[in-house]
Formats: sequence, structure tokens, C-alpha cells
Amino acid sequence: MRIVAGVDFGTLSTRVTLLDSKTGRIGTASAPYPLHRKREDRDFATQSHDDQMNALVQAMHKVLSETGIEGNTVEALALDTTGSSVIPVDTEMKPLDDYYLWCDHRAVKEAQQITKLAHARGLEAIQWCGGVYSHEWGFAKLLHWLRNNPEKRALFASAFEHCDMVAATLCGITSPQQAKRSVCALGHKWLWNPKWGGFPPQEFFTEIDPLFAGIREKLAGEVLTSDHLAGTLSPTWAERLGLSAGIPIPVGAFDAHWDAIGAGCREGDVVNVVGTSTCIIAMQSRTQIIPGVCGVVPGSVHPAYTGVEAGLSAVGDIFEAIARRACTDVQTLSEGLEEYRAGQTGLMRLSWDNGDRTVLVKSELGGITIGWNLLHTAQDELFAAIEGTAFHTRIILDRFAENGVPIKRIINAGGIPQNNATLNQVYADVLNKEVLVPDGIPTSIGSGIFAQLAAGIFPSIEDAQNHMCLKHKSFLPNPSNVALYEQLYRLYRGVYFAFGDDSTSPFRLAEVLPKLREYASRTHLENFKLPSAIEKP
Repeated sequence: MRIVAGVDFGTLSTRVTLLDSKTGRIGTASAPYPLHRKREDRDFATQSHDDQMNALVQAMHKVLSETGIEGNTVEALALDTTGSSVIPVDTEMKPLDDYYLWCDHRAVKEAQQITKLAHARGLEAIQWCGGVYSHEWGFAKLLHWLRNNPEKRALFASAFEHCDMVAATLCGITSPQQAKRSVCALGHKWLWNPKWGGFPPQEFFTEIDPLFAGIREKLAGEVLTSDHLAGTLSPTWAERLGLSAGIPIPVGAFDAHWDAIGAGCREGDVVNVVGTSTCIIAMQSRTQIIPGVCGVVPGSVHPAYTGVEAGLSAVGDIFEAIARRACTDVQTLSEGLEEYRAGQTGLMRLSWDNGDRTVLVKSELGGITIGWNLLHTAQDELFAAIEGTAFHTRIILDRFAENGVPIKRIINAGGIPQNNATLNQVYADVLNKEVLVPDGIPTSIGSGIFAQLAAGIFPSIEDAQNHMCLKHKSFLPNPSNVALYEQLYRLYRGVYFAFGDDSTSPFRLAEVLPKLREYASRTHLENFKLPSAIEKP
């Protein structure tokens, strides 16, 4: 039995999982940290680096104590984090501020400026991230910080993604140039690609704002896939964590990407990491631009494949908002959803409450619900929202398929599918594909797999997955629901592009409400019975 630690830094807590080479997960423990918000600025969302590192120490000691494992038997440690979560540092790698968390949306103006200039200059990099640079991503957040912290500019030496900062800290690295950087992070959020020599030309950044003068040099360093090491655990952090100094730490990555690996993702799989938002992860042998998809990066999910990332800007957040407006919670509001039939509400719910991440890539869009009458309830809206997120997911998967991404299996990972069989069944019916759900929580299993590779326990990711990944529960499409959802999807797709894309072909909106009423009247209780999930190896 050989033991490693997989670490996942989420939005509100860090989770540490110990895995052994024979039986997989031994135990998991977590520790919270605060998310800083401002009532007067809804776009503000930051976290303290020290809070997160202290939480890692707490979670590590807790899992070692609860499992009875001796810290000196842990052979490697790997970590994934949220992204794009950005922190500026000085010449000694000391933070100059808190992390701009992934959900900090203050940099809208900066993102729009980057997007506009990139298209004006014919910058190829903008096409590889869907044609729009997001306010959630690295350069936009860094420029916002530089513009709003003039007193700290003289101290600014570099900026790091969360995953790279934590790895450098644990390895005792005190120079920005010596820190290793993640292909996953820079490729998806920082316009980086070896095809054009890494980052875009310095002239592009200087034209955006003179504050970016010399930024390429400040961000310089080795950019590596996660089958390479960020370094080894320093004596200082080994003592704090209760582990042995010198154990390997691979280059980190984003949580959704390693969640996909932990859920068993192979080429031909699409993993929907469904939580507050949804990250949709796939990987393929070929490398090509996919219009409207926010990232196509060689080596980002699996070092041997090209990673593809898309997603919905809000899913669980929409469900929470619906419940909150009804003065209840999602769990209570979900009671009885299993009795709903496909399309029975007569509502169509577009999931743009936090904008559109894929395929329109428009942050300015807002949520739409069509078909209200005086008898509709909050529970009706919740079911329509589940259907709507499934329809939006299908639009994204259609875009994948149109551009050659193989789709053989659908895996619903993340926290929500673990507790919402109705959602899994609706997704199976809307996508007309078997939906697999890990039989347990796969979070931090992916990081454990990369720790095992770093320790030399398994020769490949696939071999480690065969030993570590959980079994799947299966949700099969219901033919009656599939037939109705095919008709509803054609309506949804027409509405989606009619409201969201002014260049789309004309669509007869006048037929939407009558069709929704017609489809609702045709549903029958026997058409929608939630089958028991089937366990699969």
C-alpha cells in the first residue's frame, strides 16, 4: 500500500483526500475559509492566501488524525484550485493583495478592451478562447488591479494563478522566475499557447495599457503540463503539514479539469462538472479552434490530449436564486420533482442569469422565463430551469460535435448530480444519451491520481483511473421523454439564438407560446417515471 494526498481548493473550503494504491480513497477532510464580498459592490469576490494555506494545514492534520495514517508515509501531494483566481506578488513571492477569485467580476471594462483590440489587431489567440476575452480571466483581472492600486505598482513583480501560487509556496520558491506555471491555467485563461511563442507580443499588451509594459517578462517562467513537477515539499511546509520534506508536487491545474480525470474521463467522454456553474470538459487527439468555446489547449486536462473547456455561467446558483425568492431552500423545493413530466410546466427557462459563457460568450445577457401563467409555482420554475440547463448543455455539445469533438459518453460530476436524480434523468432525456454519475464524490480523486503519477506508483493516468475512480450509476434515456424533448429543443434553440445573437437567421417567436402550451397539454404521468439508477463498473 502506497499513500498519496490529493488536495482540492474550492470556493469556500479546501479538501484533502488520502488515497492508497490498492483500495483508493482512505479518507477525506476539509477546512473552510472566508469569501470576502462587499454589499456595495456585487462584483467583488476575494480570498486571502494565508487563510487558504492555514485551511490546508487544518484539513491535512484532520485527515491524518481521522485515518490514523502517519504523515511520513505520504509519498506525494498534488493540488487543484479554482480558476481564474489571480494574485499579484512582489519579487519574493509575497502577496500584494488577496486573490481576485474566479467569481470576481470587476474587470468587465478591461476584458472588453482586450477583446476589442485583439480583434482589431487580428490576434489569433482570441479565436482560441471563443472570440471573447472574459472578465473572469487573468489579464483582465490583473489590469483591473494595476489600475486600482497605484500605491502598490512599484512593488509588483508578477502575478500567479491560484494553483501555481500554492504549489510554489509549498515548494519554498521565493522568486517568480523560478516558479513553474500550469499549461491548464495559462492556456485557458491567459492567451498562452506555444503556437505563437507563449503569450501574445508585448506590443499588444502595451497598446492595451502602458501599465502592461514588460508584462511578458514579468510572467516569464516554465509552462508545464501536470506530468511535470512544480518542485518538492519544503522543510518548512513539511513540518506545518506533518509530512516528509522532499516529496514531489506536480504542476497543478484547475479543479474542473482534474475533477473530470477523477470522474473517469477518457477521450470520447464529456464531463459536466455541475455545481454553482457548470464546467464542461472534454479531450481529443486533434487540436482546432471551436467557435464560441472558451478554451482549446493541448495538454490542459490530460498531458497527451488537447483539453476542451466550455460551460454555463450559472446552474446551481440559478436553483438557489429560485428557492431564495420563494423563501425556501433547494432541497425543500425539490421534494416532489421526481413526479414532474417532460415539458409539463409549459415554461421555457434560459440559463443566462449570470450571462452566457458558451457558445454566445456574452456576459451582458440575462435570464429569461417564457410561458408564465397565474398558477405557476416556484417548483415549476425550478423544474423548467433544470430542463433549460440541459438544453443549454445540448447546444454546447452540438457545437463540440460540429467541430469534431468525439462524444461517446456523458458523465455528470460535481456536487449537484450526487443529490439530484431528477436532473440526471432530464439530462439523459434531453441529450438522448446514457448519463453516468460517479457513485460518490470524485472531488480531489483527480489530484490524487496526479500525485500517484508523481510518486511513480502508476505508469499512466489511465492505469491510475482503473484503480482509483469510483463506479458509475447509469441514467438511461426514456424514449417518450426523448421524443418530446426533441421538439422542445428545437424551440429552445430558436429562442436561444433569436434573443442572444443579432446575426442569426429569423425565428418565428410567435409560435413559441402556443407550442409550449401544446406540449404541456400532451404530457401524461406515465410518460415520466424516474427509473432507479443502474450501477455500472
